Amino acid sequence: MNPKPLIISTDPGIDDAAAITLALFNPQLDVKLLVPTWGNVSLPKTLNNTLRLLTFLHKKVPVVAGASRPLLRPAIDASSVHGESGMAGYDFPEADSSNLISGLAAERIHEVVAVSSEPVELMQIGPATDFALYFRQYPQDLAKISQLTIMGGAIGRGNWGPYAEYNVAGDPEAAQIVFDSHLKVQVAPLELGHQAYLDQASLAAIKASGPIGEMLYGIMTNIHDILPSKGIESYDALACGMLLESDMYTFKPAMVKIETAPGYAYGASIIDFDNFFDQPANAMIGTAIDRQRFSDWFIAQVRAADALS
Repeated sequence: MNPKPLIISTDPGIDDAAAITLALFNPQLDVKLLVPTWGNVSLPKTLNNTLRLLTFLHKKVPVVAGASRPLLRPAIDASSVHGESGMAGYDFPEADSSNLISGLAAERIHEVVAVSSEPVELMQIGPATDFALYFRQYPQDLAKISQLTIMGGAIGRGNWGPYAEYNVAGDPEAAQIVFDSHLKVQVAPLELGHQAYLDQASLAAIKASGPIGEMLYGIMTNIHDILPSKGIESYDALACGMLLESDMYTFKPAMVKIETAPGYAYGASIIDFDNFFDQPANAMIGTAIDRQRFSDWFIAQVRAADALS
C-alpha cells in the first residue's frame, strides 16, 4: 500500500515537534508539506522551530510560512508553557533553510493537492487559520482531500478559558470555517490528552531509544503546564495516532459549532452529541483512548524513528 500523502498545519510547539517527528518517520505517511503558522509562539519562531527540527532529523520536506495572525483578532501566545522559543528543552542545530519554499501557504497547499494522484490527508495541530484560508480560496480542492484530523477543541472545560481550548481559541472564526467544510473530520479534543499521558516509565523508555528519543524527552519534560494526569500529555501526537492507529480511540459523531460571538464563551467548542441542533454530525470526536496502547505505540514509533535515522 502506498503511503498516505499528508500536509501538516502546525505551530511548534513542543507537542507539535513530537507529532511531526512521528509522522516523518512512519512508512504509512508521506509528508508533502509543513505549514508552520503563528500559534504557541509567533510565526518567525514557529517557522524557525520547524526548520531546526527538520535539520536535526535530517529530513528534506518543503516548508512554507503560514499565517502570522488570526483572521480577525490579535494573536494569543503560549510561550509560558512551551518556553520563549516555543521548543525549549533541547539544543537544536541552526536551521537549514534549504527546506523553505516561497509563496503563500494556501497556494502551496493547493499545488500539492492538485498534482496528487490520490486523495490527500490534512492534519491540523495548531490554529485553523491556514486551512480556513485554503478552503476559502480553493473550494474545488475539497473533493481531493480524504480526511482532516484536528487536535483541538474541548468537550467540557478548556485550557484558554472556562470552555475554550487553545488551538480553537486562537482563531475561532477560522475553526468554524474548517468545521463547515463538509470534509470528513476527526477530532482529538483536550480530554484525550488528559487520558493519554506518558508516565515516567514511558518517558524513560523514550529517552533510552536513541538521539531522537533524547530530543523528545528533553522537550517534553521541559513543558511548563499544570497537568491533571500523572505524566506528560502529548496532545498533538494524538492526531498522528488517529491517522495511523484509529482503533486505539473511541469515537462519537457530533455536530460541532464554534462560539464566535464576543463574550466569556468566545472560542468554545459546542459539541452536540445528542442532536440538540437537529443538524447532521460534521465530525467524529475522540471520546476515549486506550492509554497503555497509546503509550506503547508512541514508544515503538520513537524507537523506529531512531532505528531509521
